[in-house]
Amino acid sequence: MTERELLETKRNIEEIKPKISELKGERLALMKQLKENWGCSRLEEAEKKRVELKDQQGRYSEEIEIGMSELEEKLNAE
Repeated sequence: MTERELLETKRNIEEIKPKISELKGERLALMKQLKENWGCSRLEEAEKKRVELKDQQGRYSEEIEIGMSELEEKLNAE
């Protein structure tokens, strides 16, 4: 590498450093929010929670559909 290339690489690194710090700060804030809102301290825990909530949503949707069908049958029987 030439001196010029090394200086350009150094300049690029210096330009990127603030963005890296900003992204680290955002990550910390998001992880804090994840902990406060959902009780998860790791992304793996959050993914497990998401799957559980998705399953629960499916069960509730199914129960609502069954309830709606039963209600329609009762209303049509009258």
